[in-house]
Amino acid sequence: MGASQVAASSWPIPPEGGWTADDLDRIPDLPPHTELIDGSLVVVSPQTVFHSRTVDFFNERLHSVAPEDLEVVRDFTIDIDRQNRPEPDVVVVRGDAVEGAEQTRFPAQAVILAIEVVSEDSVSRDRETKPLKYARAKIPHYWRVENAKGRAAVHAFELEPTTGTYTSVGIFRERMKADVPFSVDLDLTQIRTRRSAPQ
Repeated sequence: MGASQVAASSWPIPPEGGWTADDLDRIPDLPPHTELIDGSLVVVSPQTVFHSRTVDFFNERLHSVAPEDLEVVRDFTIDIDRQNRPEPDVVVVRGDAVEGAEQTRFPAQAVILAIEVVSEDSVSRDRETKPLKYARAKIPHYWRVENAKGRAAVHAFELEPTTGTYTSVGIFRERMKADVPFSVDLDLTQIRTRRSAPQ
Protein backbone atom coordinates (compact mmCIF):
# COMPACT_ATOMS: atom_id res chain seq x y z
CA MET A 1 0.00 0.00 0.00
CA GLY A 2 1.43 3.40 -1.04
CA ALA A 3 1.82 6.40 1.25
CA SER A 4 -1.20 8.11 -0.29
CA GLN A 5 -3.35 5.00 0.27
CA VAL A 6 -2.25 4.83 3.92
CA ALA A 7 -3.03 8.51 4.42
CA ALA A 8 -6.38 8.17 2.68
CA SER A 9 -7.37 5.16 4.79
CA SER A 10 -6.83 7.18 7.98
CA TRP A 11 -9.12 10.03 6.91
CA PRO A 12 -12.32 10.29 8.94
CA ILE A 13 -15.36 8.82 7.18
CA PRO A 14 -18.31 11.26 7.18
CA PRO A 15 -21.53 10.02 8.76
CA GLU A 16 -24.73 9.88 6.75
CA GLY A 17 -25.94 13.45 6.29
CA GLY A 18 -22.44 14.88 6.74
CA TRP A 19 -20.49 16.20 9.70
CA THR A 20 -22.01 18.60 12.21
CA ALA A 21 -20.62 21.67 13.97
CA ASP A 22 -20.20 19.64 17.18
CA ASP A 23 -18.21 16.96 15.35
CA LEU A 24 -15.45 19.46 14.58
CA ASP A 25 -14.42 19.40 18.25
CA ARG A 26 -14.53 15.60 18.46
CA ILE A 27 -12.78 14.32 15.33
CA PRO A 28 -9.21 13.38 16.31
CA ASP A 29 -6.07 14.62 14.53
CA LEU A 30 -7.67 17.14 12.20
CA PRO A 31 -5.21 19.54 10.56
CA PRO A 32 -5.18 23.04 12.08
CA HIS A 33 -7.82 25.46 10.78
CA THR A 34 -10.15 22.77 9.43
CA GLU A 35 -13.57 24.27 8.65
CA LEU A 36 -17.02 22.78 8.22
CA ILE A 37 -18.85 23.94 5.09
CA ASP A 38 -22.17 22.31 4.17
CA GLY A 39 -21.38 19.27 6.30
CA SER A 40 -17.98 18.70 4.65
CA LEU A 41 -14.54 19.20 6.16
CA VAL A 42 -12.44 21.82 4.40
CA VAL A 43 -8.71 21.64 5.05
CA VAL A 44 -6.86 24.92 4.61
CA SER A 45 -3.76 24.99 2.40
CA PRO A 46 -0.42 26.28 3.76
CA GLN A 47 -0.43 30.05 4.27
CA THR A 48 1.50 32.47 2.09
CA VAL A 49 3.56 35.30 3.58
CA PHE A 50 0.96 37.77 2.25
CA HIS A 51 -1.85 35.90 3.97
CA SER A 52 -0.01 35.69 7.28
CA ARG A 53 1.06 39.35 7.27
CA THR A 54 -2.45 40.50 6.32
CA VAL A 55 -4.12 38.50 9.08
CA ASP A 56 -1.55 39.83 11.59
CA PHE A 57 -2.17 43.40 10.40
CA PHE A 58 -5.95 43.33 10.80
CA ASN A 59 -5.80 41.43 14.07
CA GLU A 60 -3.36 43.91 15.62
CA ARG A 61 -4.79 47.14 14.17
CA LEU A 62 -8.42 46.33 14.94
CA HIS A 63 -7.51 45.15 18.42
CA SER A 64 -5.91 48.52 19.11
CA VAL A 65 -8.96 50.58 18.02
CA ALA A 66 -11.96 48.37 18.83
CA PRO A 67 -14.32 49.60 21.56
CA GLU A 68 -13.87 47.94 24.96
CA ASP A 69 -17.07 45.92 24.64
CA LEU A 70 -15.75 44.12 21.52
CA GLU A 71 -13.10 41.43 21.11
CA VAL A 72 -10.88 40.82 18.06
CA VAL A 73 -9.82 37.20 17.49
CA ARG A 74 -7.95 35.53 14.62
CA ASP A 75 -8.45 32.03 13.15
CA PHE A 76 -11.53 31.13 15.19
CA THR A 77 -14.59 29.19 14.08
CA ILE A 78 -18.13 30.48 14.27
CA ASP A 79 -21.36 28.51 14.51
CA ILE A 80 -23.69 29.38 11.67
CA ASP A 81 -25.86 26.28 11.74
CA ARG A 82 -25.60 22.53 12.27
CA GLN A 83 -23.61 21.95 9.05
CA ASN A 84 -21.59 25.16 8.81
CA ARG A 85 -18.78 26.19 11.12
CA PRO A 86 -16.40 28.32 9.05
CA GLU A 87 -13.23 29.91 10.37
CA PRO A 88 -12.81 33.54 9.31
CA ASP A 89 -9.24 34.83 9.38
CA VAL A 90 -10.25 37.58 11.82
CA VAL A 91 -13.53 38.17 13.66
CA VAL A 92 -14.79 41.01 15.79
CA VAL A 93 -17.31 39.75 18.35
CA ARG A 94 -19.26 41.12 21.27
CA GLY A 95 -17.19 40.78 24.43
CA ASP A 96 -19.88 38.77 26.20
CA ALA A 97 -19.41 35.98 23.64
CA VAL A 98 -15.96 35.20 25.06
CA GLU A 99 -16.61 32.60 27.76
CA GLY A 100 -13.18 31.29 28.69
CA ALA A 101 -9.81 29.87 27.74
CA GLU A 102 -11.15 26.51 26.54
CA GLN A 103 -13.73 27.98 24.15
CA THR A 104 -13.45 26.77 20.54
CA ARG A 105 -16.14 28.77 18.70
CA PHE A 106 -18.42 31.79 18.76
CA PRO A 107 -22.12 31.94 17.92
CA ALA A 108 -22.67 33.75 14.61
CA GLN A 109 -25.10 36.17 16.24
CA ALA A 110 -22.22 37.55 18.36
CA VAL A 111 -20.09 38.37 15.30
CA ILE A 112 -19.97 42.03 14.25
CA LEU A 113 -17.36 41.68 11.49
CA ALA A 114 -15.87 38.72 9.63
CA ILE A 115 -12.68 39.14 7.59
CA GLU A 116 -11.43 36.66 5.01
CA VAL A 117 -8.02 36.93 3.34
CA VAL A 118 -8.32 35.24 -0.04
CA SER A 119 -5.92 32.40 -0.80
CA GLU A 120 -5.48 30.60 -4.11
CA ASP A 121 -7.58 27.67 -2.90
CA SER A 122 -10.26 29.80 -1.19
CA VAL A 123 -11.28 32.20 -3.96
CA SER A 124 -14.76 30.80 -4.59
CA ARG A 125 -15.42 30.18 -0.89
CA ASP A 126 -14.40 33.72 0.09
CA ARG A 127 -16.14 35.44 -2.84
CA GLU A 128 -19.30 33.34 -3.07
CA THR A 129 -19.93 30.64 -0.45
CA LYS A 130 -18.95 32.34 2.79
CA PRO A 131 -20.49 35.78 2.21
CA LEU A 132 -23.80 34.09 1.41
CA LYS A 133 -23.66 32.14 4.67
CA TYR A 134 -22.46 35.13 6.71
CA ALA A 135 -25.32 37.23 5.33
CA ARG A 136 -27.88 34.55 6.15
CA ALA A 137 -26.45 34.45 9.67
CA LYS A 138 -27.01 38.25 9.81
CA ILE A 139 -23.35 39.13 10.38
CA PRO A 140 -23.53 42.90 9.76
CA HIS A 141 -20.09 43.46 8.19
CA TYR A 142 -17.85 41.38 5.90
CA TRP A 143 -14.43 42.38 4.57
CA ARG A 144 -12.71 40.35 1.87
CA VAL A 145 -9.00 41.06 1.38
CA GLU A 146 -7.45 40.24 -2.00
CA ASN A 147 -3.79 40.12 -2.99
CA ALA A 148 -3.49 42.67 -5.80
CA LYS A 149 0.08 42.18 -7.01
CA GLY A 150 1.45 42.07 -3.48
CA ARG A 151 -0.76 44.89 -2.19
CA ALA A 152 -3.92 44.46 -0.16
CA ALA A 153 -7.27 45.41 -1.70
CA VAL A 154 -10.07 45.39 0.87
CA HIS A 155 -13.61 44.83 -0.41
CA ALA A 156 -15.95 45.99 2.36
CA PHE A 157 -19.59 44.91 2.59
CA GLU A 158 -22.48 45.80 4.87
CA LEU A 159 -25.65 43.79 5.41
CA GLU A 160 -28.67 45.42 3.79
CA PRO A 161 -31.52 44.74 6.23
CA THR A 162 -34.42 44.68 3.78
CA THR A 163 -32.83 42.17 1.38
CA GLY A 164 -30.67 40.28 3.88
CA THR A 165 -27.74 40.42 1.44
CA TYR A 166 -24.42 42.25 1.45
CA THR A 167 -23.96 45.50 -0.40
CA SER A 168 -20.54 46.91 -1.26
CA VAL A 169 -19.52 49.97 0.73
CA GLY A 170 -16.16 50.40 -0.96
CA ILE A 171 -12.90 48.97 -2.21
CA PHE A 172 -9.81 50.23 -0.38
CA ARG A 173 -6.27 49.87 -1.69
CA GLU A 174 -3.83 52.12 0.16
CA ARG A 175 -5.85 53.63 2.96
CA MET A 176 -9.05 52.38 4.56
CA LYS A 177 -11.19 54.89 6.40
CA ALA A 178 -14.52 53.62 7.74
CA ASP A 179 -16.98 54.51 10.48
CA VAL A 180 -18.59 51.08 10.82
CA PRO A 181 -18.58 48.75 12.61
CA PHE A 182 -16.38 51.30 14.45
CA SER A 183 -14.05 54.06 13.34
CA VAL A 184 -10.88 52.88 11.58
CA ASP A 185 -8.15 54.62 9.60
CA LEU A 186 -5.80 51.93 8.28
CA ASP A 187 -2.64 52.36 6.23
CA LEU A 188 -2.89 49.28 4.02
CA THR A 189 0.59 49.89 2.59
CA GLN A 190 1.91 48.59 5.93
CA ILE A 191 0.92 45.06 4.89
CA ARG A 192 4.27 43.87 3.67
CA THR A 193 7.24 41.77 4.65
CA ARG A 194 9.80 43.39 6.98
CA ARG A 195 12.49 43.46 4.32
CA SER A 196 12.12 44.76 0.82
CA ALA A 197 12.43 42.21 -1.97
CA PRO A 198 15.80 42.31 -3.77
CA GLN A 199 15.80 44.61 -6.81
